[in-house]
Order: sequence, then C-alpha cells, then structure tokens
Amino acid sequence: MSRFAKARRPPKLMPVESSSIESVGYDPGTRRLYVRFLQSGKAYVYYDVEERVFEDLLAANSKGAFFNSEIRGAFSYHQL
Repeated sequence: MSRFAKARRPPKLMPVESSSIESVGYDPGTRRLYVRFLQSGKAYVYYDVEERVFEDLLAANSKGAFFNSEIRGAFSYHQL
C-alpha cells in the first residue's frame, strides 16, 4: 500500500519558538513529521521520521539549524 493510499488527518501542529519554523506536529503511528514554515507559510510532511528526531527538534535551541542539519535532505517529503 502506498503511503498516500490511506489518508489520515495530520496531528494538530504546535507553535514553536523559531525564526524560521512556525509550527510542528508528529504522528507516531505513521512516523510522519509535519512542519509549517514562517516565511512562506508552506507546510510539509516528512516520512519515516523517528520519534527521537521529533523530540530532538523540540528540544533544540535553534529549531531551524536542527531542521537544516538533521531533517532537510534526510527524509522523503511532500508539500501539503
């Protein structure tokens, strides 16, 4: 089954303190990370993200730097 075949409602996104990321959410059942960016307002879903990565993102002093070094380019994604 394709990861797009079964539509699920994304989790409620929580605001984060960041100069580049507006809000994030995570669905542990599907291992999907949701990120909405401040500048563009665009939201993306990232696939097969370990819960630890989400927790580390929330704990990071710089959410944008963590995203750029640990998530961008490391996971498949699509724009919502």
